Amino acid sequence: MSTTYEVPSGLSYSRNHEWVRQKGKYAVIGVTDYVQKKLREILYVELPNINTKLTRGQHLATIESVGGSHEVRAPVSGKIVEVNARLIDSPELINEYPYEDGWICRMEVSDPTELEDLMQPDEYTRYIEELELEASETE
Repeated sequence: MSTTYEVPSGLSYSRNHEWVRQKGKYAVIGVTDYVQKKLREILYVELPNINTKLTRGQHLATIESVGGSHEVRAPVSGKIVEVNARLIDSPELINEYPYEDGWICRMEVSDPTELEDLMQPDEYTRYIEELELEASETE
C-alpha cells in the first residue's frame, strides 16, 4: 500500500525531513508531511529557545507522538529569532497543516550557501519514494 505525501513547491527539503521556506536572510522551518504521517498523532513539541545559535545538523526541536519521536535538526546554520508558540498548546497543528500553521521556528540564516545543499521538491519526492520502497522490501 502506497501513501501519498504532500511536497509543496517553493520550499527546500533536508534528508532529515525538514522543510525550509527562505525569505531574504530568514528561513521558516518545519517538518514535512512525510514525518507527520509517520509519527501519526503528535502529542508534544519541544521548541528551541529564541536567540539560540545552531550549526546545520544540530538538534533544533523534538516532536513526541503516538508513533514515537522525531529529532528535528537544523537544516541550515543560524540563530533562532522566533518560535511557533501555538505548538505548545496545539501540537496537532503539525499533523493538520505541516507547511502552514505547523511551522516550528524562524531562523536568521548565517550561511546562505547552505540553502543550496537542500533538496528541491522533485528531489525530495524521489528521496521519500526510495525510502518507502526500501521499507516495503524489508517487510
